[in-house]
Amino acid sequence: MRTLKVYEEAWPLHTPFVISRGARSEACVVVVEIEEEGVKGVGECTPYPRYGESVNSVMAQVMALGPQIERGMTREALQAALPAGAARNALDCALWDLAARRQALPLAHLAGSQPPQSVITAQTVVIGEPAQMAASAQALCASGARLLKVKLDDHLISERMIAIRAAAPEATLIVDANESWRVEGLAARCQLLADLGVAMLEQPLPAGEDAALENFIHPLPICADESCHTRESLAGLKGRYEMVNIKLDKTGGLTEALALAQEARQHGFDLMLGCMLCTSRAINAALPLASQVTFADLDGPTWLAVDVSPALRYTTGTLYP
Repeated sequence: MRTLKVYEEAWPLHTPFVISRGARSEACVVVVEIEEEGVKGVGECTPYPRYGESVNSVMAQVMALGPQIERGMTREALQAALPAGAARNALDCALWDLAARRQALPLAHLAGSQPPQSVITAQTVVIGEPAQMAASAQALCASGARLLKVKLDDHLISERMIAIRAAAPEATLIVDANESWRVEGLAARCQLLADLGVAMLEQPLPAGEDAALENFIHPLPICADESCHTRESLAGLKGRYEMVNIKLDKTGGLTEALALAQEARQHGFDLMLGCMLCTSRAINAALPLASQVTFADLDGPTWLAVDVSPALRYTTGTLYP
């Protein structure tokens, strides 16, 4: 017989996290614990209002499945019982963690991959004035970061990016507009980023407006984030995106994330592995995918004033599982 426990946590950030949708000062997560025969598996998710989620709605979804989980629901059955999203992610990852601990195996081995020795992760430059963003980029690079993810909205794009490139001439830059751009001027903005040596642009247009990406030759790869949740998303992305960003909170857990990665590669997409603001628990659950991706963006826990214990070890720009 299993027991299920679900609870919320709020983790203050050391610095406000500012993107096109607004600023956040804490990471609000839901934690699921599934215990069986004295062994406990733990999963974590970050409910995301953009997808109609809240802490309360996610906890309600989890608790509604409590009797089935406690009677032994499998990961496979879970996929049909809940839609992709944060609630399924927390449950799915708790079941993966439980299985790995019961078999005394690293999670990556159970998922069919090798645990990485280290992972180069993007460090995020949040939205601010051009000089402020440039100073942040310069400080991150001085501390060892090699990959910077620049958050942008619909303003001061040239000014911000020129200042950042001047401050971090050797860094690999990726840009995330978080759906804040519009079709007008998109091709010119993409060309500007390409001319500045930006390696990839993530989700420039609102999800649902992807057809406009077919109308020009992309001078740099464009990655689907909000437009890609599960394998069902892939058909609508072909010819519009070159890369997909896999996040366990979107896929509804590691089970679908592994399947999405395999099918996306078969369709010719490159892969990115992302995260929400979260603790090391959530990053650890995603690590079986790290060896498959072109870019890893796993700096969520580095924004926390204090991480969960035991925490993954980070230096600026590198994660050591």
